[in-house]
Amino acid sequence: MNTKSVLGCAGILLVATGCMAPELAEGADGTEELDSSAEAIESGNALSYNALSYNALSYNALSYNALSYNALSPRAASALRDPGAGGDLFRTLVKYTVSCALDESQSFRFSWTDRAGAVHREVYTGHLGLAERWDRRPLDAEGKQMVSACLAAHTNRYGVSVLISMRSAENPLRREVGPDELDEYPHIEGAFWGNLFSERPYLRACYNAENVEIAHAARRDCAAGHPGADGELEGCGMIEIVGDCEDHCSKLHRSGEYYKSCDDPESGKTRYVVTTALR
Repeated sequence: MNTKSVLGCAGILLVATGCMAPELAEGADGTEELDSSAEAIESGNALSYNALSYNALSYNALSYNALSYNALSPRAASALRDPGAGGDLFRTLVKYTVSCALDESQSFRFSWTDRAGAVHREVYTGHLGLAERWDRRPLDAEGKQMVSACLAAHTNRYGVSVLISMRSAENPLRREVGPDELDEYPHIEGAFWGNLFSERPYLRACYNAENVEIAHAARRDCAAGHPGADGELEGCGMIEIVGDCEDHCSKLHRSGEYYKSCDDPESGKTRYVVTTALR
């Protein structure tokens, strides 16, 4: 399989009708090919709780420009291998997308060459498994919205890494979050939802008014909002902060500590929501 055909399906992940191959490896002829061998699967970033995840995705990487590539366009392959700042942003976005979508038995690999001629062989390992069948078929409506919400939840205004607990009414997050994690991460920060795969990508966030100060102290402003000079709350790039979750979402589910649904501009209501919590 040649480079172009692999990347048309797998190289650009954020495509509504595309699929994603879990492994890309360099063949003997120097092209990239699928590699499904056990040795190729790497999982070195497992955390103590399945739904815990570090977040440091810059909102610059989550911009509309970074999502606008067409899977069938030559720009797709060049974006992934761009040695400049745009390539860095796009690779970061792909790395977080893999972490959200695939599980720990899956990974995505490719290589690119920097301006000094050094070859970088990347291996992005899955973690949460919110759309682990993406390697076999296009994303369905649930996968599109859950991966989008996950990416929004990982976005940090300051680019700092903070350990958060991610929860949802949907599996696998509903299944994976246990009582120990609920106890150790008791401060509900807010919720994220949206669809980056729609014709007009959008993301929404709301905050839990009780824990806004805790979120600010942890430098997590993408749900709580960053207080601007005029007193208005500023969001993180394309993430629109709609206000208090109490006004836009269902009541917190007591046993799982998550919002079951939130208001959505497209559907009126969506159950594909990721709730985040802090220590």
